[in-house]
Amino acid sequence: MKTAMYLPLILLISLLVTESSARRELLTSQQKELLEKAERVLVEVIAITDHGSPDPSPLTEVVTRRMKEVGYTAVTDPTQPHDLVFKVKCEQRKVWEGTTTMGSDADMPDSPSRVWKGPACQLTYLLDGKKMSWRKEVRTEFQDSIQAAEASKAPDPGAYAMAKLKDRLEEYDFPVFITAEWGQEDRLLKILDDPSTTQARKVRIISMLGYLFSAKAVPRLLTGLKDPDLAVAKAAAVALGNIGQKESIPVMIEVMQTGPKELRPEVAKGLGIVGALHGDPSIIPPLLEALKTDDLALKTEVVWALGKLPDRRAYEPLYQIYKSLQNVRGPDADPQILKLKEALNWSMKQIDTWEYIQ
Repeated sequence: MKTAMYLPLILLISLLVTESSARRELLTSQQKELLEKAERVLVEVIAITDHGSPDPSPLTEVVTRRMKEVGYTAVTDPTQPHDLVFKVKCEQRKVWEGTTTMGSDADMPDSPSRVWKGPACQLTYLLDGKKMSWRKEVRTEFQDSIQAAEASKAPDPGAYAMAKLKDRLEEYDFPVFITAEWGQEDRLLKILDDPSTTQARKVRIISMLGYLFSAKAVPRLLTGLKDPDLAVAKAAAVALGNIGQKESIPVMIEVMQTGPKELRPEVAKGLGIVGALHGDPSIIPPLLEALKTDDLALKTEVVWALGKLPDRRAYEPLYQIYKSLQNVRGPDADPQILKLKEALNWSMKQIDTWEYIQ
């Protein structure tokens, strides 16, 4: 009976595990402590073209400057004290040094790709001399550097590829991603609070805080949930769902009921996760009220949320919606309605199963 009672919770936890959190679970407590306290970073950059190894200084300057912008002390002399090593290898013709062919990092757009043979920079780090499993890759827009250089009337394809990779390192927010990998939530929060931080970086940091299950971030995220910038508010809603703190529930209910229309689906989604994690039935009445909406995106997320915390009160309203959509099928059907039907099928099944195992 107890096993059955916790099945929905086990399912939710498995859905919330991210590649970053799963990787951190493989670290020892000592390794986690070292990463969380890391402050001095040795930056090692190498550049490789068809004609050998050009001076990597322009690339090194970008990497060290960008690590400093999030507060690290970046050094390039290996004889100087450092807590870990951040390695960047930029190649005109990339030699793959990636992860597995499927799952985890392999599914991410910035992960090392087996099929990409053009210009790329591969990013990783070493802790106590051991290469860790975190790997990212930035690539140019072109795969053939010789053709691209000719089209731009650049005399040296290798130099042209390195210049374009330098631009990509300027754009790609690896400092935030590596800070999240190292579990340094205080550093992320400091950047989030900085008035000069761009909207795009704020959204990224909020997402990372959600992946870190940062309880410390919850007060800021609750404030972010009411941010006039919808991108920030949506990211906060998703992050609050991932973190799963019960104190988030009243504010999330309020925003789902009164917040901007475009924000409510994300809030409903997050609310379903938090409510289910805590087995909190207080989310059911406001979700049932929200179910009456004509907004298909919101209705769909509310249906999913109701399935995460199975409650018999939700079955009849869900069934009535399902009956009204029984004849909606085929390639000409509204894709959003088909998504709603999928959510209805799943959630009603959860309620039926829940009653059976009680």
